[in-house]
Amino acid sequence: MFEDMPKTERDQMHALLRQSGSADKNEAITAQKALAYAITTPLRQGVLIGDNIAGIFASSVFDPNARIEYPIDFYRPDNAYEFTAYVIPNQGKIPQRQVEGDYLTVPTYDIGAGIDWLLRYARDARWDIVGRALQVLEAGFVKKLNDDGWHTILAAGFDRNIVVHDANAVVGQFTKRLISLMKLVMRRNSGGNATSLNLGKLTHLFVSPESLEDMRNWGLDQIDPITQREIYLADETMGAEVFGVKIVPLHELGEGQEYQTYYQNTIATGASFNGMASGSVELVVGLDLSHEDSFVMPIREELQVFEDETLHRERRAGFYSWMSAGFAVLNNQRIVLGSL
Repeated sequence: MFEDMPKTERDQMHALLRQSGSADKNEAITAQKALAYAITTPLRQGVLIGDNIAGIFASSVFDPNARIEYPIDFYRPDNAYEFTAYVIPNQGKIPQRQVEGDYLTVPTYDIGAGIDWLLRYARDARWDIVGRALQVLEAGFVKKLNDDGWHTILAAGFDRNIVVHDANAVVGQFTKRLISLMKLVMRRNSGGNATSLNLGKLTHLFVSPESLEDMRNWGLDQIDPITQREIYLADETMGAEVFGVKIVPLHELGEGQEYQTYYQNTIATGASFNGMASGSVELVVGLDLSHEDSFVMPIREELQVFEDETLHRERRAGFYSWMSAGFAVLNNQRIVLGSL
């Protein structure tokens, strides 16, 4: 967490850590308070960077007393034909159009977590242990935010009631035809025409690691040698690019995996074929990230870190943190689901 810190500041952090393990309670609490303040910024940055929602949701910090509202754009691809221009006659005024915008209120909720360690680890300046504990604290927030963000995306995608499927493919097989079909469906179902403002397009496709391996088995009868080499060399975390669409592997997707199970058993419960095409076993999620007008993450209260004064009696030290945030998809036309 403090790898890039100058030596002077790093020495100060070591001194604070040792003092936080002092047998003198007042000295320990004072040092723990200073340490909590010092780790707040790097911990907050690590949490907001996230794991698999980075680059999807745009976060904004609001005043704790503010009403969190987002205007719904009144000029969208689906209502583009409602706004037209006219030829102005020689006499008379320009025709008028009444335009009204709607607002969406996004609720926020509190998230909290804590971690602690033995005082002797602090007294011995064991940053290898304390640093790992802080990583666990950070990971707890990241996991919660990732899950809530993706649950929101999956719910919004299901509500759109469009699932793309390659009927010619073997069950569970990821094909380039599915990518092509999802690109077409995203474009056709975004409303408007070729010159409409904010016209949707498929930019990212989130798939399971198994689907990424299916891509590596595409032969030269399906793709050219250059594309095949790019797929072969693609990193397992960053994926590859096909037809201008970034293919991103997401470990929580795939048959029997966490987000797949949540979609089938919670979001699509009671729906025919578990919310997918008949015979499908796996979900893929397509997003349009070319516009920052849909995926929002309002933060009412940024992450804060506090020292836990009650642990000294147990010869332990630790921190607890909380934050208040929420998620929303303002326009589900930026999402298209597929199944294989």
